[in-house]
Amino acid sequence: MADTKSEIEAVVRRFQEEVPALAKLKLTFGLQLRGRGDVQAFSVEVPGPTVSRGVPDHARVTVHMPRATFNELAEDGSVAAYRRAFEGGHIKVEGDAAVQKLIGQVVERHEQRARLRKVR
Repeated sequence: MADTKSEIEAVVRRFQEEVPALAKLKLTFGLQLRGRGDVQAFSVEVPGPTVSRGVPDHARVTVHMPRATFNELAEDGSVAAYRRAFEGGHIKVEGDAAVQKLIGQVVERHEQRARLRKVR
């Protein structure tokens, strides 16, 4: 369990480093990892991150993904890899539509700036 918590913390930190605008976001979200017939549920609070086991009472959004997908993205997942997994249906998000839209817009703008830097 502690190993999974540290992996989640590392993934959140890496995501925040790649998209600095999300580092300021104050949010509690649920993370559910499905694998081999069971579901592991975690509560993640950012900034921080603070990870605890269990379903959060006041989560604005909940992220569902297979454990295998999480393991692949935890190794060297970039924002683009997360976007591909989301668009491919491997990652599902439910909850507050406004928060989902906000995060989507921030990530999209980050990717646009990255493309502009490469062109120059």
